[in-house]
Amino acid sequence: MNQVGLGFRVKSGYAIAVAVHGPTSAPTVAARLVVELSDPAVPATRQPYHDGFYKQQDDRRKLSRLVALVKRCATRSVDALLADPRLAGLRCRGAGVVVGSVIDPQRVGNLHIRAHASEGRLFRTVLVEALAAHGIASDVIVDKTLAKTAAKDLRRTDAAIARAVAALGKAYGGTWRAEEKAACTAAWLALLR
Repeated sequence: MNQVGLGFRVKSGYAIAVAVHGPTSAPTVAARLVVELSDPAVPATRQPYHDGFYKQQDDRRKLSRLVALVKRCATRSVDALLADPRLAGLRCRGAGVVVGSVIDPQRVGNLHIRAHASEGRLFRTVLVEALAAHGIASDVIVDKTLAKTAAKDLRRTDAAIARAVAALGKAYGGTWRAEEKAACTAAWLALLR
């Protein structure tokens, strides 16, 4: 009962985080937070591989500075998440990090799409590294495979998992969109570690 699983749905510059605790048969939501992976004071950190509309950032010094800021932001945000009073006394079993894609940016020909792929890789990587610095292992799960993975690992049907996750959100209250549902499902899977 004193264990928690963390789930994240990574977006551009931030992640939705959900923490669930309790037995894997009937977890409850401990917290729902936004984890900043970019610096709100430096808007360019939200899309560091972009240089304006439909252009890729080519200035290596500028890109290096923005990436360093993103890493610092991710570290600070994960530190704050783990210090959240709602997680006090809970031991983290692991984390599930849900992403849109894990494509290698170098395999993308279109420079604009490559910039998006580079940002996706950056934000998931800095999050996983910040968690690892606290000894928390992470599983990266592509969003379109999440339902199949959850059904297999939780040994429930997709519909049963969707109902359970929706009920968890309703019991917790507040915003519970697709991002929260994905993060919650990933957190539930992390409890299995």
